[in-house]
Amino acid sequence: MKTEELQKLHKTMRSCRICLDDGHEITPPAIFTGKMGARIMSIGQAPGITEVEAQRPFNAGSGQRLFKWLSDAGIEETWYRKTQYMTSVTKCYPGRAPSGSGDRVPSRIEQEYCRPYLDREIELIDPVLIIPIGRLAINLFFPKSMKLTDIIGTQKEVDGRCVVPLPHSSGASRWHQIEENRILIRQAVELIGDHMQNLFPDLQNH
Repeated sequence: MKTEELQKLHKTMRSCRICLDDGHEITPPAIFTGKMGARIMSIGQAPGITEVEAQRPFNAGSGQRLFKWLSDAGIEETWYRKTQYMTSVTKCYPGRAPSGSGDRVPSRIEQEYCRPYLDREIELIDPVLIIPIGRLAINLFFPKSMKLTDIIGTQKEVDGRCVVPLPHSSGASRWHQIEENRILIRQAVELIGDHMQNLFPDLQNH
């Protein structure tokens, strides 16, 4: 039953044109991967242009850096993409930033339009571990007033689920290039690794 509901949700997200019809410069369709049975859900900010071309989240450079971090937690990329769930705060590519540097940050209204989809994804998948990646996703679970240096490397429980945040893995971000921050990232990766041991003990023993 839930599988059918998830398939229906995926179809609705892919065909959604609410933001486009409201005048927001986005490029549908929605980009996400995953199915029922996932224990881990990662939530990014929004797809980039290479994600649209590849039709998968965290493609190219941002994906390479993300999965380098996750590999240190015992997570293999092919396995993760095939068995776990990857989505984002807003589902469609928002286009380039007006400055020309990096992608545009989705507006508040775009985030509000997409929020019911994300809430429904979380409800249906019911993940044990959520990994929000980047400030926009982190803000869903942590106060906006908190600094990333006080967030990365920590975890919290939200509605019975554990949330372990990671910074944005884009090459356009300088945050993860600072050594003090890399220490915090390693702490976050260790936390994710602990969850992997608990969630997939057989996988970790091979």
